[in-house]
Amino acid sequence: MDGTLIDSGNVITNTINFVRVNIGLEPIEKTTLLTQLNNPDINAADFFYGTDEFTQEQTELFTQYYDQHCISDIMLYDGIEDLLKELSKDFKLSIATNASVQFASKMLKYLNIDRYFNFTIGACSVKNPKPYPDMVIKTLKYFNVDAKDAIVVGDSYKDKKAALGANVDFILVDWGFTNFDDNEAIKSIDTLKAILLNK
Repeated sequence: MDGTLIDSGNVITNTINFVRVNIGLEPIEKTTLLTQLNNPDINAADFFYGTDEFTQEQTELFTQYYDQHCISDIMLYDGIEDLLKELSKDFKLSIATNASVQFASKMLKYLNIDRYFNFTIGACSVKNPKPYPDMVIKTLKYFNVDAKDAIVVGDSYKDKKAALGANVDFILVDWGFTNFDDNEAIKSIDTLKAILLNK
Protein backbone atom coordinates (compact mmCIF):
# COMPACT_ATOMS: atom_id res chain seq x y z
CA MET A 1 0.00 0.00 0.00
CA ASP A 2 2.40 2.71 1.22
CA GLY A 3 4.96 3.53 -1.44
CA THR A 4 3.26 1.34 -4.05
CA LEU A 5 -0.30 2.67 -4.32
CA ILE A 6 -0.27 5.59 -1.92
CA ASP A 7 2.29 8.35 -1.42
CA SER A 8 2.10 8.56 2.36
CA GLY A 9 5.69 9.61 2.93
CA ASN A 10 4.87 12.87 4.69
CA VAL A 11 2.47 11.26 7.15
CA ILE A 12 4.86 8.42 7.99
CA THR A 13 7.77 10.84 8.42
CA ASN A 14 5.75 13.19 10.61
CA THR A 15 4.45 10.32 12.74
CA ILE A 16 7.86 8.78 13.44
CA ASN A 17 9.34 12.21 14.15
CA PHE A 18 6.44 12.98 16.50
CA VAL A 19 7.40 9.89 18.50
CA ARG A 20 11.10 10.83 18.40
CA VAL A 21 10.51 14.36 19.67
CA ASN A 22 8.27 13.08 22.46
CA ILE A 23 10.96 10.69 23.68
CA GLY A 24 13.70 13.32 23.51
CA LEU A 25 15.26 12.62 20.10
CA GLU A 26 15.91 14.90 17.14
CA PRO A 27 13.78 14.48 13.99
CA ILE A 28 15.17 12.44 11.09
CA GLU A 29 15.27 13.89 7.57
CA LYS A 30 12.47 12.52 5.37
CA THR A 31 14.54 10.81 2.66
CA THR A 32 16.73 9.00 5.20
CA LEU A 33 13.74 7.95 7.25
CA LEU A 34 11.74 6.55 4.34
CA THR A 35 14.70 4.72 2.82
CA GLN A 36 15.39 2.95 6.11
CA LEU A 37 11.71 2.27 6.77
CA ASN A 38 11.78 -0.54 4.21
CA ASN A 39 15.25 -1.86 4.99
CA PRO A 40 14.88 -5.50 6.13
CA ASP A 41 18.46 -5.58 7.42
CA ILE A 42 18.06 -3.11 10.27
CA ASN A 43 16.40 -3.21 13.67
CA ALA A 44 13.71 -0.58 13.05
CA ALA A 45 13.13 0.09 16.75
CA ASP A 46 16.82 0.73 17.27
CA PHE A 47 17.21 2.88 14.15
CA PHE A 48 14.17 5.08 14.74
CA TYR A 49 13.98 5.20 18.53
CA GLY A 50 17.22 3.81 19.97
CA THR A 51 15.61 0.82 21.72
CA ASP A 52 16.00 -2.92 21.15
CA GLU A 53 12.23 -3.32 20.68
CA PHE A 54 9.30 -0.97 20.22
CA THR A 55 8.10 0.12 23.65
CA GLN A 56 4.51 0.62 24.76
CA GLU A 57 5.11 4.38 24.94
CA GLN A 58 6.43 4.49 21.36
CA THR A 59 3.52 2.41 20.09
CA GLU A 60 0.95 4.56 21.86
CA LEU A 61 2.51 7.80 20.60
CA PHE A 62 2.68 6.44 17.06
CA THR A 63 -0.94 5.25 17.14
CA GLN A 64 -2.14 8.52 18.67
CA TYR A 65 -0.59 10.68 15.95
CA TYR A 66 -1.21 8.32 13.02
CA ASP A 67 -4.88 7.83 13.94
CA GLN A 68 -5.41 11.58 13.74
CA HIS A 69 -3.31 12.24 10.64
CA CYS A 70 -3.19 9.09 8.46
CA ILE A 71 -5.41 10.64 5.79
CA SER A 72 -3.66 14.00 5.93
CA ASP A 73 -1.40 14.79 3.00
CA ILE A 74 -1.73 11.42 1.28
CA MET A 75 -2.39 10.86 -2.41
CA LEU A 76 -2.45 8.14 -5.01
CA TYR A 77 0.53 7.90 -7.30
CA ASP A 78 -0.38 9.10 -10.79
CA GLY A 79 -2.04 6.36 -12.81
CA ILE A 80 -2.79 4.02 -9.89
CA GLU A 81 -6.56 4.33 -9.98
CA ASP A 82 -6.69 3.66 -13.72
CA LEU A 83 -4.41 0.66 -13.19
CA LEU A 84 -6.62 -0.75 -10.42
CA LYS A 85 -9.75 -0.23 -12.50
CA GLU A 86 -8.20 -2.17 -15.38
CA LEU A 87 -6.72 -4.95 -13.26
CA SER A 88 -9.90 -5.50 -11.27
CA LYS A 89 -11.57 -6.81 -14.43
CA ASP A 90 -9.28 -9.85 -14.56
CA PHE A 91 -7.58 -10.13 -11.15
CA LYS A 92 -8.56 -10.52 -7.53
CA LEU A 93 -6.74 -7.69 -5.79
CA SER A 94 -5.51 -7.63 -2.22
CA ILE A 95 -3.52 -5.38 0.10
CA ALA A 96 -0.74 -6.70 2.34
CA THR A 97 0.61 -3.89 4.52
CA ASN A 98 2.71 -3.56 7.64
CA ALA A 99 0.23 -0.91 8.76
CA SER A 100 -2.78 -2.04 10.75
CA VAL A 101 -5.95 -2.99 8.88
CA GLN A 102 -7.76 -0.22 10.77
CA PHE A 103 -5.53 2.48 9.30
CA ALA A 104 -5.24 0.84 5.88
CA SER A 105 -9.03 0.65 5.51
CA LYS A 106 -9.39 4.28 6.53
CA MET A 107 -6.80 5.40 3.96
CA LEU A 108 -8.15 3.25 1.13
CA LYS A 109 -11.68 4.49 1.76
CA TYR A 110 -10.57 8.12 1.92
CA LEU A 111 -8.86 7.77 -1.47
CA ASN A 112 -11.91 5.91 -2.85
CA ILE A 113 -10.00 2.81 -3.97
CA ASP A 114 -11.25 0.39 -1.32
CA ARG A 115 -13.81 -0.93 -3.81
CA TYR A 116 -11.07 -2.49 -5.93
CA PHE A 117 -9.79 -4.80 -3.20
CA ASN A 118 -11.27 -8.12 -2.18
CA PHE A 119 -9.08 -8.55 0.92
CA THR A 120 -6.83 -6.44 3.15
CA ILE A 121 -4.37 -7.89 5.61
CA GLY A 122 -2.11 -5.99 7.97
CA ALA A 123 0.58 -6.50 10.57
CA CYS A 124 -2.06 -6.98 13.27
CA SER A 125 -3.42 -10.01 11.41
CA VAL A 126 -0.29 -12.18 11.50
CA LYS A 127 2.42 -13.19 13.95
CA ASN A 128 5.25 -11.93 11.74
CA PRO A 129 4.86 -8.93 9.37
CA LYS A 130 6.88 -8.40 6.20
CA PRO A 131 9.65 -9.32 5.40
CA TYR A 132 8.23 -12.63 6.68
CA PRO A 133 5.84 -14.36 4.23
CA ASP A 134 2.94 -14.77 6.69
CA MET A 135 0.68 -12.16 5.09
CA VAL A 136 1.22 -13.49 1.59
CA ILE A 137 0.56 -17.08 2.69
CA LYS A 138 -2.60 -16.05 4.54
CA THR A 139 -3.79 -14.15 1.46
CA LEU A 140 -3.28 -17.19 -0.76
CA LYS A 141 -5.33 -19.26 1.68
CA TYR A 142 -8.07 -16.64 1.76
CA PHE A 143 -8.45 -16.79 -2.01
CA ASN A 144 -7.68 -20.52 -2.21
CA VAL A 145 -5.08 -19.69 -4.87
CA ASP A 146 -1.82 -21.49 -5.63
CA ALA A 147 1.38 -19.50 -5.24
CA LYS A 148 2.12 -19.93 -8.96
CA ASP A 149 -1.09 -18.05 -9.80
CA ALA A 150 -0.31 -14.99 -7.68
CA ILE A 151 1.91 -11.92 -8.02
CA VAL A 152 3.10 -9.51 -5.35
CA VAL A 153 3.88 -5.93 -6.38
CA GLY A 154 5.84 -3.80 -3.94
CA ASP A 155 8.36 -1.00 -3.51
CA SER A 156 10.76 -2.62 -1.05
CA TYR A 157 13.02 -5.53 -0.27
CA LYS A 158 10.67 -6.36 2.60
CA ASP A 159 7.93 -6.94 0.04
CA LYS A 160 10.30 -8.99 -2.10
CA LYS A 161 11.37 -11.23 0.79
CA ALA A 162 7.76 -11.77 1.82
CA ALA A 163 6.76 -12.78 -1.70
CA LEU A 164 9.71 -15.06 -2.36
CA GLY A 165 9.30 -16.64 1.06
CA ALA A 166 5.82 -17.70 -0.04
CA ASN A 167 7.09 -18.84 -3.48
CA VAL A 168 5.14 -16.08 -5.20
CA ASP A 169 6.40 -14.07 -8.18
CA PHE A 170 7.40 -10.52 -7.31
CA ILE A 171 7.56 -7.22 -9.19
CA LEU A 172 9.62 -4.40 -7.67
CA VAL A 173 8.55 -0.81 -8.45
CA ASP A 174 10.63 2.33 -8.17
CA TRP A 175 8.22 5.18 -7.47
CA GLY A 176 7.94 4.56 -3.72
CA PHE A 177 10.17 5.22 -0.76
CA THR A 178 13.37 3.55 -2.00
CA ASN A 179 15.50 4.34 -5.05
CA PHE A 180 16.83 1.27 -6.84
CA ASP A 181 19.49 0.64 -9.46
CA ASP A 182 18.50 1.34 -13.06
CA ASN A 183 17.59 -2.20 -14.08
CA GLU A 184 16.40 -3.48 -10.73
CA ALA A 185 12.88 -2.09 -10.58
CA ILE A 186 10.06 -1.00 -12.87
CA LYS A 187 10.05 2.76 -13.34
CA SER A 188 6.52 3.46 -14.54
CA ILE A 189 2.96 2.38 -13.90
CA ASP A 190 2.42 1.96 -17.65
CA THR A 191 5.20 -0.65 -17.70
CA LEU A 192 3.70 -2.43 -14.70
CA LYS A 193 0.29 -2.45 -16.36
CA ALA A 194 1.72 -3.93 -19.56
CA ILE A 195 3.51 -6.69 -17.65
CA LEU A 196 0.51 -7.64 -15.51
CA LEU A 197 -1.99 -7.65 -18.35
CA ASN A 198 0.26 -9.94 -20.37
CA LYS A 199 0.73 -12.46 -17.54
